Amino acid sequence: MTPITTQAIQLTERINRIEASATMAVVAEADKLRSQGIDVVDFGAGEPHFATPQHIKDAAIAAIQGNFTKYTAVGGTPELRDAIVHRHALDFDSDYRREESVASTGGKHALFNAIQVLVEHGDEVILPVPYWVSFKDIVRYAGGNCVLLETDEAQGFRLTAAMVERVITPRTKLIILNSPSNPSGAVMSAEDLTEVVRLAHERGIWVLSDECYVYLNYRGKAFSVGALREYKERMVVLGSLSKTYAMTGWRLGYALAPAPVVSAMIKLQSQSTSNPTSIVQKAAVAALQGPQECVEEMRLDYIKLRDHVVRGLRALPGVKCTLPEGAFYAYPNMSAYFGRSGVNSASDLAGKLLREAHVATVPGEGFGTSQHIRVSYATTIAELDRGLERMRKFLAAL
Repeated sequence: MTPITTQAIQLTERINRIEASATMAVVAEADKLRSQGIDVVDFGAGEPHFATPQHIKDAAIAAIQGNFTKYTAVGGTPELRDAIVHRHALDFDSDYRREESVASTGGKHALFNAIQVLVEHGDEVILPVPYWVSFKDIVRYAGGNCVLLETDEAQGFRLTAAMVERVITPRTKLIILNSPSNPSGAVMSAEDLTEVVRLAHERGIWVLSDECYVYLNYRGKAFSVGALREYKERMVVLGSLSKTYAMTGWRLGYALAPAPVVSAMIKLQSQSTSNPTSIVQKAAVAALQGPQECVEEMRLDYIKLRDHVVRGLRALPGVKCTLPEGAFYAYPNMSAYFGRSGVNSASDLAGKLLREAHVATVPGEGFGTSQHIRVSYATTIAELDRGLERMRKFLAAL
């Protein structure tokens, strides 16, 4: 029998619109090297190095022992949806009801569902650059067209309402915001966020605010656009427990939105994953209702790690690095090394760093820029120093 080749299989046009996640590709390549016995310093993974807090793990164990292992409502248990809106109201003075919340299998799933129910073929979606890798491809999968809005590195990748207004057209359906930002760590001020949301409201445009890193804000008090109650009718707020409570592998995200949008997202979810894992939902309730000191402890530790890695990156000859104000990524400009030893792009540099220096980073092309690499500092000081030293020796030899 002749084996079926990839070329012989006719895949759908919509799957061919998108690419595999750049961050997941780096993780896979780093894992491959490790399987060969190679010691890799991992600056690529976008996840906390902390363990999930004990009270959250205990709640999951209790759920298993109590046989809470059956299907639940597709959008999450009433207990969880109430916990989501209550936590958000306490922290950000928002005003959502259970019917305006939905729990999903990770924040990315909530993002996917929201875009699928809001974006039609030919709709334009304003996407600031640099952007998280999945935004562009999920919009394209839905048939939308991304309008890329360049931000200025010299201005800390700041996004303003005036910048957004310049690219609005009659086909603009949605503006995606991500503050704190993955990959740049940029944080929009409450004033800038408010002005963008107000502008969108006046023009009848939806705002999708990905607030996965909202608690990792190093500028001051965290701010959610969900606090802007007067504009909530055209707004979707996405959240995740992954970064806030070091629960990446647990896969629990959520969305807050007008009830008709939530209902549509639940309909779509009912035909894909159905409910989030029942055990994880119990753990999520414990995270949201339990002590919050762990969140602040992790935030303060990230600030120390950020300062350490930025000092180290800036000490590398020719490297420029803006100070990230949130999340746990640095986004250094590496263009000083282009044109040396076959390095002509961020992808070339990241590839050589991984294969030759055994340091995993993510090239900026996946985030819409060509001169940067993303460095995750969600690790220990000792591991940061190991990786920075490997980078120093590698770059010196180029």
